[in-house]
Parts: sequence; C-alpha cells; structure tokens
Amino acid sequence: MIEIERLTKVYGSLQAVSDLSVRVEPGEILGLVGPNGAGKTTTLRCLAGIIRPTFGELRICGRSLNSDPIAAKRCLAFMPDEPRLFDHLTVAEHLEFAARVYGIPDAAQKAAALLEEFELRDKCHALPAELSRGMKQKLMIACGLLHSPKALLFDEPLTGLDPIGIRRMKSSILGRARQGASVIVSSHLLHLVEEICDRILIIREGRKVVHGTLQEISGALPRPAEDASLEEIFLTITGKAVEG
Repeated sequence: MIEIERLTKVYGSLQAVSDLSVRVEPGEILGLVGPNGAGKTTTLRCLAGIIRPTFGELRICGRSLNSDPIAAKRCLAFMPDEPRLFDHLTVAEHLEFAARVYGIPDAAQKAAALLEEFELRDKCHALPAELSRGMKQKLMIACGLLHSPKALLFDEPLTGLDPIGIRRMKSSILGRARQGASVIVSSHLLHLVEEICDRILIIREGRKVVHGTLQEISGALPRPAEDASLEEIFLTITGKAVEG
C-alpha cells in the first residue's frame, strides 16, 4: 500500500505540492496526471525518498518514510522518466549490482526472467552506450523490479519504447498489480492512463483537483458526460479546453 497524508513540499517561495492526500491499495494502479509543473514528479520523488517533504506523512507498505526510511525503500521501486545507468557496467552487471544492493538470494533466476520479459537477453553484455533509448528504459525498469517491490512508481514509463515494447510494458505493469503491487503511473499519455489505471488523480499547481475512477471524475464535471474521455475531462478540469 502507498499512503500520502497531507504532503506539502515548498521550495523557497514556491509551493510545489500542497496538502496532498491519497492512498493506493494493493493491486491498484493510480494514474497521476496534471499540466507541466503541476507537482507530479515532486510527489514521486518525495515518495521515493529522494527529497524530503516539507510537511506530511508518507508510508510504503505500512512503513514510514520519515521514521523508518530504509524499510520503506526496500518495499518500493522508482522508475524516473530519464534512465540513469552506470557507463561502465553491462546490462547483466547492472542487474548483478542491484541484486547485491538488495541482498537477493535467487537473483540469477530473477534476472534471467526479467531479461527475457524486457527483450534484453541478447544485450546482456552490452554497455549503456550501445543501447537505444528504449532499451535503457527497459534496463532501468528491470533493475527496479528485481527485488519484487510491492510499491511501484513510474514516471513516463513508455518513453522511447516501440509499439511492441509499449505493449509489453503495459502488460508488465498490469501483471505486477495483479500480483498485489500498489502502482502509481505518471504520464502525459492520457490514453495509457485511461487504459490501465483503476483510479485517476488530477493535480494542478500542486493541489488535488479530482480523484476517482474515470466514471467518478466524469460525474464531477460541471456538465457530466458518461462517455467523456480522460483527455476531455483533463482539458475541462484544467481549464485548457479548446474548440474543435
């Protein structure tokens, strides 16, 4: 489970996130969407323990990131929008390094399965400079999944992937949720969010605007439409609606 209670993050005079509360249950995929600068990445980086919140309580699988950060971080994986890899480690060595960090006893078997799942087996001896942008993305995510985390944070997970890679990535995210992981997916690809997410959280200027299923947030519109797409809802709620 992922729990956010009154998360607030202030940078000088800028309040990047303000009094944000939401909970993601085991097996649930939450779509986190909002305009540029809405506070999505700041929220994810606070949840990952990369930056400290100014105020608020964050819990991963019942463990507090404030009082028990190591235990909380062992339960999560954060996949940022830009892969950060070691220039002088091969694909296989990246997975070996991740296995040592997390103390995974059966790492070889898990690594082999992930290499197969993300179509990296033929690249296991390649360095990052030899990989495409999409392959780097898949390697970073494979490293994040190696310790079987119960909380997954994805920031634009489809960046750089080809159509086959996109289908496999969506299947991977859905599969982890079916196995009981709590998942947050932040993306500007609203069709992705609409397709795979159980609930959607729209934020603007660091504040929650609406949260719920697609049907629930559609009903919150001034003029609800049962068949409204997430794009239509997003443009209306954020005040960016355009005439066709």
